[in-house]
Amino acid sequence: MPKAVFFDRDGTLIKDVHYLKNPDDIQIIKGVSEVLLKIKKAGFRMFMHTNQSGISRGYYDWEDVYACNRRMLKLYKLNADFWDGICIAPESPDGHELGYRKPSQKYELEMLQKYNLEPSLCWMIGDKWIDAETGLKSKMNAALVRTGKQISTETEKLASSQNVPICEDLSSFCKVHLFQS
Repeated sequence: MPKAVFFDRDGTLIKDVHYLKNPDDIQIIKGVSEVLLKIKKAGFRMFMHTNQSGISRGYYDWEDVYACNRRMLKLYKLNADFWDGICIAPESPDGHELGYRKPSQKYELEMLQKYNLEPSLCWMIGDKWIDAETGLKSKMNAALVRTGKQISTETEKLASSQNVPICEDLSSFCKVHLFQS
């Protein structure tokens, strides 16, 4: 059965830079490139779902986000067609015009259907509770990583009650949850 991993971008794949506009401001997270390649090689479909409210707030535009995504792939030495799909949610936290802003699971549900993915074999990984919530609402597994926003004690308790693991980084997540061998 097809399986997939959905990734948050800022704080998960790259360091979180407040309202990232300039591709030169991207800071990579050590080990991410190797982990992404290993997951893809293992047969997982790969998706990125990123909230980018800076678009609706007028801080930057779509081309800025695309340029940052291209730069991230270049820094990680990944092909331009690496992702099976990307969802950029431009809505502000109070605006839900398109319905893709996490914790909406709209994008995940669309990809689950499009690729005939088995939710129990899929993961949503991010650094904030809204990422985990997105996965859980999609009936997928969810995990948090400590490479972005600080995870509060309250979020740790919530994650524990929802069976959402919290890992130091993507590499430790993979070792424990995807590749136990």
